[in-house]
Amino acid sequence: MPAHPIPERTPICDPFTGVIVQIGAHQALALSPDPETETIASGAFVIRYGVRFLQRPGQSIVPGLVVLDYGDMLTGEEAWNFLWHRSNLHPRAEVVGHRSDGGEDMVFFKTLDLSLSPEVLVYTDAQTTIPLARPTALITTDTNGLPTRLLEYLPIYATVEDWTAA
Repeated sequence: MPAHPIPERTPICDPFTGVIVQIGAHQALALSPDPETETIASGAFVIRYGVRFLQRPGQSIVPGLVVLDYGDMLTGEEAWNFLWHRSNLHPRAEVVGHRSDGGEDMVFFKTLDLSLSPEVLVYTDAQTTIPLARPTALITTDTNGLPTRLLEYLPIYATVEDWTAA
């Protein structure tokens, strides 16, 4: 049986242009700066999504490659969709990617907590493996043109006051 060629890792990502703001230990994305917050960075960013680990609070892995029990390999959207919709059929399959701390890892599906929403991670560019920010909210009143996944995985608040009150 011929070996399958290993495809290049392709984590899903979405573009975001705006600012990363912080209040205390909490970070959020916004389309424009707010005088009530500290602006960490502004400009064009790459958003990736980390799948959270079981029994490793605060850590996630950004899937770049999914390796199934029987040797097939998936990347990009195909890997992401398989992981969230069909991974229960292959608990011994593995995910190869970068953890939210930037380190490389290869883990079994069964070590991931798919009951939790993915962690949103912000990177300065597509080559960076250590996130610049880990936002927990999106502050905006206009979601037109924003990536669907970002809107699905981050709670949206109209103002900084709404965010801090939550």
